[in-house]
Amino acid sequence: MSLVELIAQADERGLAASGLACLDRCVPLLGGDDEVLRPLWASLAGADAWGDWEERVTKVRGELDVGDAWGEGGGPGSGSVEDEAALLARRMLAAVPGERSARAFREWADGCSVAALRIHRLLDPMDKDSAEGGSSVTARREGRTEGMSPLVAAELRRQVTVLELLAGHGANGVRQALDVSTEGRRVLRAVVSRRARGRV
Repeated sequence: MSLVELIAQADERGLAASGLACLDRCVPLLGGDDEVLRPLWASLAGADAWGDWEERVTKVRGELDVGDAWGEGGGPGSGSVEDEAALLARRMLAAVPGERSARAFREWADGCSVAALRIHRLLDPMDKDSAEGGSSVTARREGRTEGMSPLVAAELRRQVTVLELLAGHGANGVRQALDVSTEGRRVLRAVVSRRARGRV
């Protein structure tokens, strides 16, 4: 089943976990530590997954720098690759739904999926799809995976795995989804660090 199909079929908890996992893997671009999103993961794993969600979202946004996520400046092409990737990550954070709504979470999960794949494509020096713009990301999400770079391929696999875990295990899959996301965050942190060293 393609990533697009998995998102279309996911329930609220699965959609929230999917979006949160994408955001979690991109935390290195926001200057956050590895534990900053743990309160949101804890909300999803609890019996009442939504009782304190809005409060915890507000707290996380206060700890991370959302900046001018929706402003005119800092858009694609206006700065470095790292700046563009960080802007996409800030938009993921700014768009986290504050209250329970299947429609809102589906839109957020879908947007996070696209943004996370674009971030990995931007930061991967081996990527060959950049000239195709958003069309390559759409193709990957629909299941056309030929010729993907390793970094983008790994991100796509993680997105699929998280949705499959939540679909198969519900709240019991949250812990495993967090483990998958943690692995991806370490990979992206290493990529960001390597690129920074290359600019010195």
